[in-house]
Amino acid sequence: MKLENAEMLKIVGGINISGTLLNSIAKLISTIFDVGRAIGSAISMSKSKRRC
Repeated sequence: MKLENAEMLKIVGGINISGTLLNSIAKLISTIFDVGRAIGSAISMSKSKRRC
Protein backbone atom coordinates (compact mmCIF):
# COMPACT_ATOMS: atom_id res chain seq x y z
CA MET A 1 0.00 0.00 0.00
CA LYS A 2 1.47 3.31 -1.08
CA LEU A 3 0.33 6.65 0.25
CA GLU A 4 -0.13 9.69 -1.90
CA ASN A 5 1.56 12.96 -0.96
CA ALA A 6 -1.73 14.47 0.22
CA GLU A 7 -2.29 11.49 2.53
CA MET A 8 1.25 11.72 3.91
CA LEU A 9 0.71 15.35 4.86
CA LYS A 10 -2.28 14.33 7.00
CA ILE A 11 -0.22 11.98 9.18
CA VAL A 12 0.05 13.28 12.75
CA GLY A 13 2.37 11.82 15.35
CA GLY A 14 5.89 11.75 16.66
CA ILE A 15 7.62 12.92 19.76
CA ASN A 16 6.98 16.37 21.17
CA ILE A 17 9.41 17.40 23.89
CA SER A 18 7.86 20.09 26.01
CA GLY A 19 9.24 22.20 28.82
CA THR A 20 7.16 20.28 31.33
CA LEU A 21 8.69 16.98 30.25
CA LEU A 22 12.23 18.37 30.47
CA ASN A 23 11.49 19.85 33.90
CA SER A 24 10.17 16.55 35.24
CA ILE A 25 13.21 14.68 33.89
CA ALA A 26 15.53 17.21 35.57
CA LYS A 27 13.67 16.78 38.88
CA LEU A 28 13.90 12.99 38.57
CA ILE A 29 17.66 13.14 38.02
CA SER A 30 18.07 15.54 40.93
CA THR A 31 16.03 13.26 43.20
CA ILE A 32 18.11 10.22 42.19
CA PHE A 33 21.32 12.10 43.04
CA ASP A 34 19.89 13.21 46.41
CA VAL A 35 18.93 9.64 47.29
CA GLY A 36 22.38 8.43 46.28
CA ARG A 37 24.02 11.11 48.40
CA ALA A 38 21.89 10.16 51.41
CA ILE A 39 22.67 6.46 51.01
CA GLY A 40 26.39 7.19 50.59
CA SER A 41 26.38 9.38 53.67
CA ALA A 42 24.60 6.69 55.69
CA ILE A 43 27.12 4.06 54.58
CA SER A 44 30.02 6.36 55.39
CA MET A 45 28.68 7.15 58.85
CA SER A 46 27.99 3.51 59.62
CA LYS A 47 31.54 2.54 58.68
CA SER A 48 33.09 5.28 60.80
CA LYS A 49 30.70 4.61 63.74
CA ARG A 50 29.95 8.32 64.08
CA ARG A 51 26.67 10.14 64.44
CA CYS A 52 25.78 13.75 63.78
